[in-house]
Amino acid sequence: MSQQTSSTILMVRPSNFGFNPETASNNFYQKQDERTADAINALAVTEFDGFVQLLQEKGIHVLVVEDSPNPVKTDAIFPNNWFSTHDDGKVILYPMFSSNRRLERRKDIIELLINGGFKVDEIIDLSFFEQDEQYLEGTGSLILDRVNHVCYACRSVRTHAVPLEYFSRIMDYELIEFDAMQEINGRLSPIYHTNVMMHVGSDVAVICLESIPSSAERLQVQVYLEKTGKKIIPITTKQKFEFAGNMLEVQNEQGEKFTVMSNAALNSLSTAQVKSIEKYTEIIAPPIPTIEKLGGGSARCMMAEIFLPLVKV
Repeated sequence: MSQQTSSTILMVRPSNFGFNPETASNNFYQKQDERTADAINALAVTEFDGFVQLLQEKGIHVLVVEDSPNPVKTDAIFPNNWFSTHDDGKVILYPMFSSNRRLERRKDIIELLINGGFKVDEIIDLSFFEQDEQYLEGTGSLILDRVNHVCYACRSVRTHAVPLEYFSRIMDYELIEFDAMQEINGRLSPIYHTNVMMHVGSDVAVICLESIPSSAERLQVQVYLEKTGKKIIPITTKQKFEFAGNMLEVQNEQGEKFTVMSNAALNSLSTAQVKSIEKYTEIIAPPIPTIEKLGGGSARCMMAEIFLPLVKV
């Protein structure tokens, strides 16, 4: 039976982390910084290493891959957007909105998994959709309920209908599509990634329901979450801007479950919300302010879950 959580996480240690102007056009969480590129990357590396250490202290297996310095990839620290792995041995490569983020797709990372004893039966490369400017950015775009084979996705310039339907067909997932909006400088804009406003764990769903303007779509999401046995923890728009929707549930080899979020996300939550999560999982909350500010992504985006089966010896 499929599991919702993985005990192996792949993370990419940055070489050239920084502000990416190509992605900033629709990622309103990114902010410029006056410090030098070297100073910024050094801060990101320190935050990254501290994050990895927190995970490892809880017995979570972390595969740390060094970012290749050339070509420069400012967002390599967010590998969850370009690939996902599945318990049937499939690896999916995704079509990326930003041309400079397409450089992050590395065959050697897939080879590293194979050499590490993971079974890869099929690599499904969806990057051909980029030719038609159609995008689907991995588990940024897709919130997967792996046990119930339900996929939640908010439409945006990084999450298009055609590749979304293609994914749901080839992977046999029921698709729950909706619009999710946020107010930026007085204007409503689509939320660029679903994982900014929504997280689904084994027992819990953390979601900014108020960002879904259509009452019919909002109700459909709620019904599916409840039908699949999730305890819904609503977050506010303000909390979403602190990355409170950007969480991931992981487990260690003993099967103990943890909800990983940034320190900023944790600090934005109420005592009642924290207690609701802690009823089911322990919380791990690394401080990653530089990565959040310049990268416009948070803790969940930094972790690519490895669900591939191990090769039987």
